[in-house]
Amino acid sequence: MSAGEYQQATRASVRGGGGTTPVAARSRLLSFVASGAPLVAVIVAAAVFAPWIAPYGEAQFVGGVWDPPSAQHWLGTDNLGRDMVTRLVFGARNTISIASLATALAFGLGVLLGFAAAAIGGWLDTLVSRAMEILLAIPVLISALMVLSVLGNSLPVLVVTIGLLESTRVYMIARAVARTIVVREFVAAARLRGEGLGWLLAREILPNTLGALAAEAGLRFSFIFLFIASLSFLGLGIQPPAADWGSMVRENAQAIDFGLPVPLYPAAAIAFLTIGVNRLVDRYLAAIARPGAT
Repeated sequence: MSAGEYQQATRASVRGGGGTTPVAARSRLLSFVASGAPLVAVIVAAAVFAPWIAPYGEAQFVGGVWDPPSAQHWLGTDNLGRDMVTRLVFGARNTISIASLATALAFGLGVLLGFAAAAIGGWLDTLVSRAMEILLAIPVLISALMVLSVLGNSLPVLVVTIGLLESTRVYMIARAVARTIVVREFVAAARLRGEGLGWLLAREILPNTLGALAAEAGLRFSFIFLFIASLSFLGLGIQPPAADWGSMVRENAQAIDFGLPVPLYPAAAIAFLTIGVNRLVDRYLAAIARPGAT
């Protein structure tokens, strides 16, 4: 068999069987797993269906202090005798819900102001940008601690505080991306047609910035999620008896002194979700940078 015939036979064997070989299928499966999608999907599903899949009530006392894992309590109990699996599931529900709301608020405000500042320019751009820079100069944790100490740490205050603080970073990204769009010819043509500001923002700027904003949304969610966990660890986030992964680490930290891995469970959950979301963002950025890449 000549070299050309061998190459043709090889290509035919790769295309055979519906175009998918065991090696290609395995590669796609590994790529899908490495993307972080299954990990994030499992955690989100547990959060959504928490009331139905949790074996006990969120604050129900079902055993002794730090009971070891058993058939009734797969990960044992916490410092008050509550089931750890139940607390982890409800903790995912509470933390992810608040992080999602704060992320939505941050993007709604930050993108609107950033697009408006880039499209209008002039004094509005200068005024809003200087105000955002002043807020950015103050560490976000210090700002949150001051606000929550004065206004309290109820869930609405927590969501609004984190959303407003994070909107400053979203504003900078949205403004920078929008400034590269407003100078394009199609935006100038829309202005000449007499289109209003709302049309420019919704029809011209937003569709051409969705890629960058989607990637920033994933990263911003991770930062906000970690920020909420940090506040809860300090006692200013989600308040007991509601479950939260950050507060679960703090409440069970003394178990380490007795050689018990109880605080490592919520810490691992925080790490897994953060890694999964960041892997998804990385894969998304690779996909939009190289269309057709796996």
